[in-house]
Parts: sequence; structure tokens; C-alpha cells
Amino acid sequence: MSAEDITDRGSSSDTSAMAPDNGQKTTITAVEAPEQRNLFARAQRRKLPDERKSVTHKFSIGGHEGYIIVGMYAEGAPGEIFIKMAKEGSTLSGFMDGLALSISIGLQYGVPLKALVDKLTNTRFEPSGFTENPNIRYASSVLDYIARWLGGKFLSAEYLKPRIDLHEEPVSKRAVVADASSAQTRIPSSKVGDAPSCSTCGMLMVPNGSCYKCANCGSTSGCS
Repeated sequence: MSAEDITDRGSSSDTSAMAPDNGQKTTITAVEAPEQRNLFARAQRRKLPDERKSVTHKFSIGGHEGYIIVGMYAEGAPGEIFIKMAKEGSTLSGFMDGLALSISIGLQYGVPLKALVDKLTNTRFEPSGFTENPNIRYASSVLDYIARWLGGKFLSAEYLKPRIDLHEEPVSKRAVVADASSAQTRIPSSKVGDAPSCSTCGMLMVPNGSCYKCANCGSTSGCS
């Protein structure tokens, strides 16, 4: 046997071995490692300068306080976000740190802020509730509040639609709130927890017969 034959056999990906039990020949095929590909070869990360302008916003949702810190480019566009909750070390605080890092990397790689805001708006989980922001009276989650604040600050005031104060509501809205309140007292509270968010204003809807009605703007979930 020549040296070339030995080299060819040694470099082959298929090898044969004798099984010790039944004496049958077994073929073992080597598995090639997957090739790592750059899915965003054209994308270039635009880092912020060492010294940059920033804005800090304090918020409170259902008694849970936190801060949003946004670092900006020279033209005023957001390039990084930090979210700090008052309770350091909690699960929510760790989740917000990871979310802020993901949003920051996305912004620096050119992901539109509007795409991020639209995806995070109207997400629902605890903590949720009323806020101290007069433009965002109610938030269905911390993500919902952060997305709407970012949208109102850097995109459009449409994300900060004014919420009607229940103590200063116009006369035309009192009947709607009264009907919604009476419907809520007739329906068990377990069904109220499953109520959807209003597609018009984002407020939590209340049961109204076989469907749901928004006490803020009067929209319904499909019933007349």
C-alpha cells in the first residue's frame, strides 16, 4: 500500500469499524460543524460619542418607581436606553436591563424606533395601573409605558393621547362611564381581569353585556 493511499484513507470523512458484538461492519459519518454566517453584512453599528446628551425620566406605575435614561446622538435621535427600577436585584429589574440593552443595540444597528415602539405598545403584565404622568394616565405594563413615552418623546404626540380624568370628565362622557361601571358591578371580577385593551386609546376595557366597552373613549370590542 502506497503512502498516498494511506493519506487518502486518513482524510476520508467515512470510516469503517468492526462491531465487537456481532462482527458486522459499521459506518461512522463525521458531522461537519455549521458554518457561521453574517446575516447583517451590510449593517454597521453606529456607536454614540464618548460625551453625549441624555434625558432622564422618572415614572411610577402602580406604585413601582423607575427611571428611563436615553442617550442621544448629536442630531437628537436616541441611541441607547437605560431602564432602572427602584427595586434592584428583582426579576423585573433584571428583565428591564436586558430589554434596554437589546433596544440600544437595535437602535445603533439602524432598527427604526417606531418599529420597536409599535411592538411594545399595549403589552400587558404586572405591574400595571395608573401612573403619575398626566399624558399617560394608565399603563398596561412597564413596557407599555416605556414604549408610549419613547414614542411621544421622539416620534409623535399621538403616542401621548390625553387621558380623561374621572373627576374632571365632560358631561357627555359621564353616561359612558356610568354604564361601564354598572356593567362591571354586574359581571364577576374574574371576567374583568381577562378584559382586552382598547385598540383606540389603549385603556383597559370593561365588560358590557356579551362584549367589552372602553370607559375612556367609548369604543367597543365589536358589539353595537
